[in-house]
Amino acid sequence: MAVILDGKAFAAEIRSEIKTTVDTLIERFNVVPHLVVILIGEDPASQSYVKGKESACLKAGIKSSVIRMPITVTETELLAKITELNADRTVHGILLQLPIPKRFDPDKIIALIDKNKDVDGFTPENVAALTNGRPRLVPCTPLGIIKILKKYAIPIAGKHCVIVGRSTIVGKPMAALLLLENGTVTICHTKTVNLPAITNQADILVVAVGQPKMITGMHVKEGAVVIDVGISKIDGVISGDVDYESVYPKAAFITPVPGGVGPLTIACLLENCLKCYQTLMEENHD
Repeated sequence: MAVILDGKAFAAEIRSEIKTTVDTLIERFNVVPHLVVILIGEDPASQSYVKGKESACLKAGIKSSVIRMPITVTETELLAKITELNADRTVHGILLQLPIPKRFDPDKIIALIDKNKDVDGFTPENVAALTNGRPRLVPCTPLGIIKILKKYAIPIAGKHCVIVGRSTIVGKPMAALLLLENGTVTICHTKTVNLPAITNQADILVVAVGQPKMITGMHVKEGAVVIDVGISKIDGVISGDVDYESVYPKAAFITPVPGGVGPLTIACLLENCLKCYQTLMEENHD
């Protein structure tokens, strides 16, 4: 029977450590770390995510502000707001809540965010640093996954790590982080032929495709570590990308949904915000 990787409990530990560090730094600098989230429109899922981030910030001693922009906002207005936040010395972290309306080019918008305030790790400078093996600010979900693997003393070096999904938010940065840990990495995607033949080779299987219960017992070898990044709601029931019931008996370790990767993503967002704050405050303090 698989060991359940308890992301919720581990995230609480990380938050507690962050709170201790934040309290110490506030005493030193007399400034509270400040994260600003830009939210466009009224998408219910985005509203829910932002509320979760606000709550987590509060628990960690980080000030959280949300700039709500109407769905009709222009690109000029959005870029002007980011430029203003970049220059604001009371703002230490900037997060653009995705997805944004399709009429915008997300790459262009994200590229404007100050690389030192980029809590998502999505700016070209931070992506390049990770790809080149010198990570600065790293996307939160892959960072959380590496942390929980280490927390449970799961070896990565020399293991075959298979990622299902090639997004810039999870799949690609996940591959870069696993390579940094000396894993042997394969990325699968929608054009992959005979997916089960590849996923069955995985010592560590990371699934991030947004397709409920796509990965079943037939995709997983005995004793694999299975990390489920997906989260969907079907008939009011939350489900991951992994069919938990059929995979659980075969896996050695598995993340639940909910309570697995999700809480770690938010904990790592707080950690990135703390890192931004510390870097900016020390620069200003010198």
